[in-house]
Amino acid sequence: MSWLPKRTVVVPVDFSEDSFNAVDTALELVAGPAALHVVYVLPVFDPAEPDVVWSTVNDETRRRHGEQALRERLTDAKYQGLNLHVLFGEPGHKITELAGGEQAELIVLSSHGRTGISRLLIGSVAEKVVRLAHCPVLVLRK
Repeated sequence: MSWLPKRTVVVPVDFSEDSFNAVDTALELVAGPAALHVVYVLPVFDPAEPDVVWSTVNDETRRRHGEQALRERLTDAKYQGLNLHVLFGEPGHKITELAGGEQAELIVLSSHGRTGISRLLIGSVAEKVVRLAHCPVLVLRK
């Protein structure tokens, strides 16, 4: 396997500046934006959630809003042709499932650098992705 360029790279985003910096870094590792899969993972709503009960929100509207928000954030010409994915579930699992399904050669993601109790309580998406991924993972720190 050659180091550069990668045929398929997955980059999860959470709308933080660091996560979009990871998209820019990943663009440097591929031949073009079509090789990049940007994924945003939303939590699954509890069926007892008021918005679900009253049918004011459903997964399809959430997916459309997520894709629209990604398109609005990634408007620069260098982002034209990116593959955008909005998924629902636990982020670590969904990111690695997408990477496996797309036969990604690399996952690039930012680390928020939590340590100690906050990391223990909140959990680390980056750590879970590293443990579950079938391919190399590049974790970018500030």
